[in-house]
Amino acid sequence: MIEEHTLPGDSWYLVYTKPRQEDKAWWNLDRQQFRCYLPYVRTRRRRQGRYETVTEPMFPRYLFIRLAAGVEDWSPIRSTLGVSHLVRFGPWPARVPDTLVETIRRRARDGFCDLCPEPLKTGEKVRVLDGPFRGYEGIFRTPRGEERAMILLDVAGQYTTLLISQHQLERA
Repeated sequence: MIEEHTLPGDSWYLVYTKPRQEDKAWWNLDRQQFRCYLPYVRTRRRRQGRYETVTEPMFPRYLFIRLAAGVEDWSPIRSTLGVSHLVRFGPWPARVPDTLVETIRRRARDGFCDLCPEPLKTGEKVRVLDGPFRGYEGIFRTPRGEERAMILLDVAGQYTTLLISQHQLERA
């Protein structure tokens, strides 16, 4: 948990950034002594036929900023590099509940929320998601490298060994 110095009446607000400039906006706001939070997630994406773990902002084009109404000067925010504007509802900046930001921070491990599924364990029941065996259920035997897995598949009352991409499987 990040320790913060709070000012009277401060709250979390949302900053809308320019496309793919969340890091730049965060860095420039932080440099101006604004208290910001940019949550990241780790997830699996398919790129060029292979799955890889990628790190990206949890909320693309948004970051949280902690501001004290009437105490801090908010005018530099809109001219900060990477920032598009503060999110507003009518004339008022959109306030974000403290509990939402704290919940995200608590769930983050090493600064990242992890959206990658837990690895399958030997003996777990699995279901095939796509391909010719879509919908079939089997038993996970062992991983084969980073992307493949060996499963036992019940075909016509007899178990058959099948080598399949781990990304085509889900827990049954």
